[in-house]
Amino acid sequence: MSLPNELSGIFTYKQKSYKMVLIIALLQLMNETGQREVSLDKIKARFLTILQDRESRNEPVDSPITPAKRWADVTLSQISQIISTPISALERILDFDSGRQTLAFKESLYSSWDESVLMELYDNAFQELEQYHLQRQSPTFSLREALSVVLNKYSDAKREPFKNNSMGIYVRQQIPTGIKDFDFIKDNSDLKVQASAGMGNWATIPWIAIMDRRITETTQNGEYIVYLFAEDMSSVYLTLAQGVTEPKKHGTTEAHNYLRRKVQEIRAQLPLEGLKKDEEIYLTSGGLGRDYQVSTVAYYKYDRDNLPPEEQLISDLQNLVSNYKYYLDIVLQTAAGQEVLAVIDSTIEITNLSDDERLSAIKSYIRYKGFSFPDNLIENFYLSLKTKPFVILAGVSGTGKTKLVQLFAEAIGATNDNGQFKLIPVRPDWSDPADLIGYKDLNDRFRPGPLAEVLVEASKPNNRNKPYFICLDEMNLARVEHYFSDVLSILETQKRHGDRIVTDVILRISALVTPEDQSTYGDLHIPDNVYLIGTVNMDETTHPFSKKVLDRANTIEFNYIQLAQYPVGAVAEVTSQPAPNSFLQSQYLQLVDAYHDEHKSLIEDATQTLVRINDILEAIHAHVGFRIRDAVCFYLIYNEQSKLMTKERAFDLQLLQKILPRIQGSNRSVKRVLLQLLEIALGKRLNKSELEDDASELWANVGKTVESAVYPQSAKKIIFMLRRLDEDGFTSYWLT
Repeated sequence: MSLPNELSGIFTYKQKSYKMVLIIALLQLMNETGQREVSLDKIKARFLTILQDRESRNEPVDSPITPAKRWADVTLSQISQIISTPISALERILDFDSGRQTLAFKESLYSSWDESVLMELYDNAFQELEQYHLQRQSPTFSLREALSVVLNKYSDAKREPFKNNSMGIYVRQQIPTGIKDFDFIKDNSDLKVQASAGMGNWATIPWIAIMDRRITETTQNGEYIVYLFAEDMSSVYLTLAQGVTEPKKHGTTEAHNYLRRKVQEIRAQLPLEGLKKDEEIYLTSGGLGRDYQVSTVAYYKYDRDNLPPEEQLISDLQNLVSNYKYYLDIVLQTAAGQEVLAVIDSTIEITNLSDDERLSAIKSYIRYKGFSFPDNLIENFYLSLKTKPFVILAGVSGTGKTKLVQLFAEAIGATNDNGQFKLIPVRPDWSDPADLIGYKDLNDRFRPGPLAEVLVEASKPNNRNKPYFICLDEMNLARVEHYFSDVLSILETQKRHGDRIVTDVILRISALVTPEDQSTYGDLHIPDNVYLIGTVNMDETTHPFSKKVLDRANTIEFNYIQLAQYPVGAVAEVTSQPAPNSFLQSQYLQLVDAYHDEHKSLIEDATQTLVRINDILEAIHAHVGFRIRDAVCFYLIYNEQSKLMTKERAFDLQLLQKILPRIQGSNRSVKRVLLQLLEIALGKRLNKSELEDDASELWANVGKTVESAVYPQSAKKIIFMLRRLDEDGFTSYWLT
């Protein structure tokens, strides 16, 4: 991105390094305190520390304007005179409050900036500082030395704290500053050089990018040149690449299709002499590595132990810059007279709707139809489907479970009329998969069940990018394990095949079909555009769920409904907006696919909490395995990507939907487990010894008990389960 006008060129005049150091000190302290205004005394101390640290590392610094010869000998009392000069020089963007002795960016400016502006300014200050000293000392920048430093020292640096680390500064500021000074870069004012060693934590794959501002100013989208370092630091690739972050918002499968097609288009347009043009780029074993493979147009590979001479490295970079310029000329000429639409798949265009915007449209459609559901229920339903294409909706009769599925499907273009929504009422006499999947009749012909018919339609090539919804109404009127076991088992065989997610064939069907039906049903599997939702009531007429079923689904319970909600069609009509399957399609099948820098911290935090919960559950043999751990982590990742709820709110729902349904019983051990889980949900210690005898104080005023809970929805449910245990001698998640 570019800095706002008021910040552009603030270091241009009176290029004393003090201005850059002052801005760096102010931004560091703002980040640490979370405040716009910072004490002048703290700024003085940080200002001095930055200069003393540079001096101690033998990095260039301006001499202090004091009797002292070195910054190490300068005292805080001497800083006041020094720091007053840069404060005055930057008075058009800074406010100095002499009474309160604070310094801050002007409120009128600061209120119009987002966090990315401050991050860009921070990097800009560092780069200007390095450029300033480079110009004064006229050192010779060596590209070969820069690459060698990263390849040989980055792995060791990752064992050190990230904040203010010299390696991070070297990658982020010093290398871009050196590359900018090459004539073929410097002479093109549209080129921007940017590098990253991570954001708050060390990056698995550090990078150095050269972007043309006319088509992109971020590595998240567009085309650019970038050095990519392998995770094990055995090699570095100089590539012409595409941003993957924005395309992946539309789903990994569609994004990879789009990126591969764009690769072929670009390769056909450019000479790319001397560059490799394949997918043989090996950066990391995670999903991010695959993203880089499919998005790279062409590349040079340099091994750490056999780096080419400086002249060759510069020649290669210059060649790639020339190809990049040639490509830009084509793109800009093409875009001059027409709007260019990027197409993800042959039948689907990339839309400008974010996940949040699409969900808002879905909620508007549902309200227009005269229905209203609890806060975050639609977001929760969406995230549950994306995590695993099997969801259970539980609640008392009449709360709108079936209607939720139907309206959600309608809102994104899946209706009964077009075959993308199928309601299948479950009968109490179902004891095997025949009525659902199909059977052989007396004439030895295969008679497909309603599920098989939907799978056939969803598997057709022209339908693969459309979502299909199957609603099993009153799912537990029959024993789920008896008639649904084949489907549950097949869902667990999901794997990637090219750009799609596939399962094994449904063996029961393949064994039943006759030769004449083989082409239609013989290789039938569950495609990745089919979503199964079961609605359940829990009363004396229904069957309970086994842990096998609960492990494979998110169980969403809702017992509250707003009856005073009326259609608003007379005011403003809201129409459905068809969505591609990428909106709901899972990105990850195994935790290793997601376990990289972007999500590593989130996964580890969630896993640690689950480990603590598992230790508690083990006492009643209700502990969970890897399947649930992975599902919880995927749910949290998708939530973070779409920015739908807070991390705490999302984990609260997963605790409610993946953990608590496993708990039932009548003994004291169950009560102890519930009380320990309640401590986690409330975020505070309880007097468990007293509550084991009488827990009535918890539900006497539930609202007050959970008002400051970390996980309030789970806390409410646990208290309800404790009450049932005390009053009825037995408890379960399912009791109403």
